This record gives sequence, C-alpha cells and structure tokens, in this order.
Amino acid sequence: MHDSATKPAVLVTGGAGYIGSHAVLALQESGWPVIVIDNLTTGFRWAIPDGVTLIEGDVGDMELLARIFKTHNIRAIMHFAGSIIVPESVENPLKYYANNTANTRNLLAAAVEAEIPHFIFSSTAATYGTPDKVPVSEETPQKPINPYGMSKLMSELMLADIARAHPINFCVLRYFNVAGADPQGRTGLSTAGATHLIKVAVEAALGQRDHVSVFGTDYATPDGTGVRDYIHVSDLAAAHVLALEALVASPDESMTMNCGYGQGFSVNQVLDAVDRAAGVTISRRIEGRRAGDPDAVIADNSKILARLPWKPRYQDLDLIVRHALAWEQQLQARRN
Repeated sequence: MHDSATKPAVLVTGGAGYIGSHAVLALQESGWPVIVIDNLTTGFRWAIPDGVTLIEGDVGDMELLARIFKTHNIRAIMHFAGSIIVPESVENPLKYYANNTANTRNLLAAAVEAEIPHFIFSSTAATYGTPDKVPVSEETPQKPINPYGMSKLMSELMLADIARAHPINFCVLRYFNVAGADPQGRTGLSTAGATHLIKVAVEAALGQRDHVSVFGTDYATPDGTGVRDYIHVSDLAAAHVLALEALVASPDESMTMNCGYGQGFSVNQVLDAVDRAAGVTISRRIEGRRAGDPDAVIADNSKILARLPWKPRYQDLDLIVRHALAWEQQLQARRN
C-alpha cells in the first residue's frame, strides 16, 4: 500500500464514460493521482470530477499517449475505452476490432515503450459466449459468439503475450451485468440509447419509453426469462482500485478475475424491482428470443473474493435499481 504522497499516477482511458467515471471517483477517493483520456464520443466532460485532468483524444493515438505518459509520469493504466453494444458489433464488426482490439494494441505498444509496469483491463463475460454450465468460472472455455466478445478476448490474449515478453503485469476483470449508479449521485449511465435492461426499465418507469421488451419467456429458468448476474457499478469500481493495489504489491503476478456477485436475477425479477422502486407498473412487451442469448449467466466470483480484500457494499437488486432510478431522475431534470 502506498500513502497518497507516493502513489503513482494512473491513466484512465474512457474515464468520462459509465464505468470509467466511477473508477475515477474510486481512485480519487483512495488517493491516486488520476489522468483521464477520453474522446467524448460516449463520455461526458461533466463526469470528470474536480482535481482530475481530462485529455480529449483517442486511445489509439500513440504519439499523444507517449506525451501523456511522460508529462504526467504515468505508472499504471486502467483501460475502459471501447465499444460495448453487442448487436452493433454484429452489424459493424470492424468498428469493434478498431475501437477494442487495434486501439488496445496501440495503447499496449505505447505502454511498453514508456515502461509502464501495471495494466488493468476492462473485459467481459461475453468472452465466454454461451457457457455450458453456471456459475461461470475463469477456467470456463472462452468461445465468444459475437464480435464484441471476440474483440475483448483478443485484447486479453495480447495482454498475456505482452506480459510474458515485457516487464508489465496485468489484471483482467471480466464484468458480468454492470448496473446502478454512484450512490451520491455524481455519475451514472448517461448514454442515450443504452441497451442495459435496468437503464431501459427505469427510463420506461419515468415515461421516456412506453414499454420494455422481454426477449423470450421460454428459457430454462424459474420464470422462463433470461437470468443475469447484476453487479453495482460502484462495487465494480472498488474492485479496480483493489486490483491496482494488488498489481503494485505483487509486480511479478498477473491476474484474471470475474466481477459479479454469484447470484442471478431474471428479466421479470428486475422489472418487478423497478416497479417497486418507481411505484408504477411498466408495460412489458413479450418478443421473440434474440440470437445468442443464453438462458442464464452467473459469475463464479470465488477467485476475486479470495485474491482481493473486496467486500461488495451494494449487493442488493432493489438498491441497484433505486440508484439507477435516482440517476435517471437527475438526468431527466437536467434535460427539462
């Protein structure tokens, strides 16, 4: 552990976006000096707190990265920047291989050149594809079923190869379904047209949508709707800070860990929770299954619980939904 006087600077890519902005707050609160690079295509300038430098630019721009690394004496990178919408990745795979894989390659090349020792990578349960069994452990075969998952898996493989060839250690965090918002209301999921179920549902609860589509009711789950492991974004951000501390403390060790609660909720259970939180009944429109949607995806999170002193603080579906709803109300007030 460093005291804040000696903590090295961290570059957060995509730090003006949903998960990145929560990680920036968590780093700042733990005394890490933070620099953000974000091209603001899906991020927001207002999401960057006071005391954090925002550099508007592209994470694939190696000359810019070299300048940032030198000017700010960066010693660690948290890499969030990228594209995350699965259906879009199927329609426009080249965008995903550019934003997620090629840009990560450039970022890693610049990091190796600058001899940056620590790298934390934002990965996804989508790298597992349709898992044969749940819960899903880190040893589950990675067989992505869409370009989004594949673009992230390729980045994971690159990281592992680079760490074998250069003095850099890494932590890959594979997220399950990230949801909720900062409990203090400082940031949240703000992108228009987001596809996350809880985001869509709270928009419907506040009258911004006239219904929520339920894609498939014939899954092999207790109520027939798909089951997912929802993790509060602030708990996820806390895991990143602890992962960084672990990398600094064990410079010869790299890690790959699932980020989830090990507990699943169905689409209907999520919508029921939104109904409770908002005091309304959302209109549910039953539609056909989407291609490639598994019945249930739940994390085996025993590894992160054993390796990091991570103690989730917001492991409660109703609480996650309340935080998401409160943030959506703030966004609505801002627009009106």
